[in-house]
Amino acid sequence: MIHTYKVAGMTCNGCRTSVEDKLNAMPLVKTATVSLEDSEAEIEMTKHIPLEGFQAVLADKYTITKSQANNPNVMAPEKSELQQLFPLFLIFGYISIAAVLLNVAPWSATGFMLDFMGLFYVVFSFFKLLDLKGFSESFKMYDPLAKAIPAYGWGYPFIEVVLGVMFLMRIEISIALIITLVILGITTIGVVKTLLDKKSIQCACLGTALKLPMTKATFIENTIMIIMAISMLIMMA
Repeated sequence: MIHTYKVAGMTCNGCRTSVEDKLNAMPLVKTATVSLEDSEAEIEMTKHIPLEGFQAVLADKYTITKSQANNPNVMAPEKSELQQLFPLFLIFGYISIAAVLLNVAPWSATGFMLDFMGLFYVVFSFFKLLDLKGFSESFKMYDPLAKAIPAYGWGYPFIEVVLGVMFLMRIEISIALIITLVILGITTIGVVKTLLDKKSIQCACLGTALKLPMTKATFIENTIMIIMAISMLIMMA
């Protein structure tokens, strides 16, 4: 018998291989083929295996559930792009409100931008550090520098922490702005290429804690930070 299951939590080919190996090692499984893009596992077994049996052999970060492919009469509602990106917009909203409150009396546009950028880096680095390995594997799938130098992907969240502190504490702002332009510029090139190639890749901006698709919103997110950095450099010139 052959059944198809959904597998959540996979962020890279390493995850796919790990899940596939664990499933193939089960006694009653003849073959198991895992797809990263579809987040699915097609399993041929000699005898029916309960869902709990599959879950027991997988790491805690992976969740296996029955696929709608096994029940064609049930159609899963498809989330819109706006619904999928709601967590990202919510975080942006909180960061924006915090930056406004820090500079509302008296109002300072410069202070707002610096605090926004600082909070952006600190908050986003937090999510990446929750699963550093998962983030680095996802990040190198579209960031050109992380793809060429894997160590850069491991160090990127720590770079964000340092930049966040520099903006919030007003330390060497010019240097922080230049570094922002460089690292986000490189990432944006990778994002644009991914969007043009129409590849289905998870956005690593919030690590692996929240599953976000690579969309135009990812490009907009980076663009906002780049525009702020350029504006600040012009104002400081």
